[in-house]
Amino acid sequence: MERLDVLKLVLLPLLLAAVAVQGAVKHYDWTIDYDFWSPDCVEKLIISINGQYPGPTIDATVGDTIIVKIHNKLPTESVVIHWHGIRQRGTPWADGAAFVSQCPVAPEDEYTYQFVVDNAGTYFYHGHHGMQRAAGFYGSLIVRPKAGTVEPFQYDDELSIIVNDWWHKSVHDQERGLYSNPFRWVGEPQSLLIEGRGAYNCSLVPVGAVPNSGDCVTCNASAPQCQPYVLPVTAGKTYRLRIASVASLSALNFILEGHNMTVVEADGNYVEPVVVDNLDLYSGESYSVLFTANQDPTRNYWAGLNVRGRKPLTPTGLAILNYLPNPSTLLPTTPTPVSPLWNDYNLSLAQAQQIKAHSSLEIPFNEWSGSDRTISLLNTQNKLNGVNKWAINNVTLVPLSTPYLAVYTYKKLKKVLSATPPPPLTYTPGYDIFQPPVNPNTTVGSGVYEFKLNEVIDVVIQNANTLTVNASEIHPWHLHGHDFYVLGFGNGVFTSNDYDNLNYVNPPLRNTVPVFPYGWTVIRFKADNPGVWPFHCHIEPHFHMGMGVIFAEGTDLLPRIRLPAQNLGCGLTKDLIRG
Repeated sequence: MERLDVLKLVLLPLLLAAVAVQGAVKHYDWTIDYDFWSPDCVEKLIISINGQYPGPTIDATVGDTIIVKIHNKLPTESVVIHWHGIRQRGTPWADGAAFVSQCPVAPEDEYTYQFVVDNAGTYFYHGHHGMQRAAGFYGSLIVRPKAGTVEPFQYDDELSIIVNDWWHKSVHDQERGLYSNPFRWVGEPQSLLIEGRGAYNCSLVPVGAVPNSGDCVTCNASAPQCQPYVLPVTAGKTYRLRIASVASLSALNFILEGHNMTVVEADGNYVEPVVVDNLDLYSGESYSVLFTANQDPTRNYWAGLNVRGRKPLTPTGLAILNYLPNPSTLLPTTPTPVSPLWNDYNLSLAQAQQIKAHSSLEIPFNEWSGSDRTISLLNTQNKLNGVNKWAINNVTLVPLSTPYLAVYTYKKLKKVLSATPPPPLTYTPGYDIFQPPVNPNTTVGSGVYEFKLNEVIDVVIQNANTLTVNASEIHPWHLHGHDFYVLGFGNGVFTSNDYDNLNYVNPPLRNTVPVFPYGWTVIRFKADNPGVWPFHCHIEPHFHMGMGVIFAEGTDLLPRIRLPAQNLGCGLTKDLIRG
C-alpha cells in the first residue's frame, strides 16, 4: 500500500490527467473584488465573485476536473478559497487553507486551483483567510453521481440554498474587537440570510438620518437584492432541497411551513432516511432533504430560518415556497415559522443521533476493527495577556507564517517546527468542565499532530465551561481532507466506559460535527490522505481566536511531491523562490 501511495505522489500529474479523461474539465475564471450590496436591505461592503453574491455555483460530476483561476482585485487583502468537503486526494496543495496548504494570494495576483471531485454530494466553497467568509465570500459546489449511478432515493426536481448569519459591522471591525482588551464581541447577527437574502427592519434606522451621510446606514426595504428568495414548486412533485450552512457564528434551524422533510444526504454521504419537521444546521454542515409539494396549492408558504444554541436576538430569516402558478410576490399571511426552544440541547442531540449511514455505503465500517491512536481535545475559553482566546488542551493555535505543507515538503524548512509541539494528547485529569477554568491563561502553539499513513485515529472532543459562569457553547468541528465516522455524542465528561456505547454498526460519514454544551463527541478517521490538514471549529470568531489543531499524515511521502510555485512566496518559502 505504501509503495502505491509513493507512486501516486511521484506520478501525480499523470494520475490527474488520467482521472480527468474519465470526466469533463470545467474551467472557471473568477475576479474577487469588493462590492456594495444590500443582502438584508442595509448596504455594506461585501466580497463578491464576478460581481455576484453569493458566488457562482459550481455544478460538476464525479470524476470531473475543476480548474478555477482567481484574480484578486481586493486592494488591501490577500485571499484563498477552501473547497469545503472536497477531500483533495492527490492535490493537498489545492485545499485552500491559508498558511497550511498555501500562501495567501496577494492583491493583484492570480492563482489557479485544480482538483478532481471524487464523491457525489452537496458542498460549498468559502474564503479561508481571516474572517472573509463572514464578508460574503462563499458559494455552492454540487457534485453529481456519474451517469447510470442509482441513488438510494428518487425525486422529480431539485432546489438548492446556502444559509448564513449576517452583520452590518465589517469583518475588520469584528476581527479587531476579538483582539481588543477589553474584549469586544461581534454580538448577535442583525439578520439571517437564505441564498444571500434577508430583511432588516428599516424603521430601526434613526429618524431623520440622511442616507450615505457617513454616520448612518442606508436601508431600502424595496431593494431588489433583499427581496425574499423564491423556491418554486409544482403541486404533487417531490423535490430534493440541498442546504448548506456557511454561518459565521449561529447554529441555525430550518423549517418548511406545513411540509415534512426527509433527510437523505449529509456532508456528501447518503444516510438512512429520517423524517423531520425542522432541521438543525451547524456551520459547515450540508444536507439534502426530500419534500413533497402536497399542501394547498392556492397559496404560498414560508421557508424559515431561526437561531438555535444562542439566545435569539435575530429575526427569522424568510424565503418563499412558491406554489406555481401563484405569483412569487404572493406573501404568506401565516405567522413566520417557530423553531424549537433555542437551548433545548437534548432535542438537538437527539436529532444528531438520528443520522445513520445508509446501508448502501460501499465501504462497511467494520473494515476497521479498532483505532491505533486516540487524541483527546478539550475546548476551553482562555486568556492570553488579558485577551480572550479559545484553546485546545490549553494551547491556542497561531499558525506558522510558512505554509505547513511546504514545511513538510522541503526538509530544510522543518526547523520551524522544532520548538512548537502540538497540544498534549489529553487534558489535565479531573478538569471540571462545569466551571470556568481555575487558571484561564493559555499558551500559544503552532505544532502538528503527525500520523503514519493509514493509521486509524479516534478523536474525543470534550466541551467545557467558558470564562462565564454557567455557559458552554456549541462548537461545529470540521476536518479538511477527510470524511470521518461519527461514533457518538454524550453529556458530561467522556470516560473509557463510554466506548462501550458508541455506534460501531452504522456511524455516519461526515466532514463536520457539533460538540454540544458540556458534552463530548467521538469521531474516527483513517490517515490515508498524505498532506497537512486543519481540524478546527467552523465558527469564524472561534477559529480566529485559536480554536483548532493541525494534522499531518504520510509525511515521509510529502518530500516527493512538487508544490506549485504559486503556493509559495510567504514566510521561509521566499528563500525557495529566490533559490
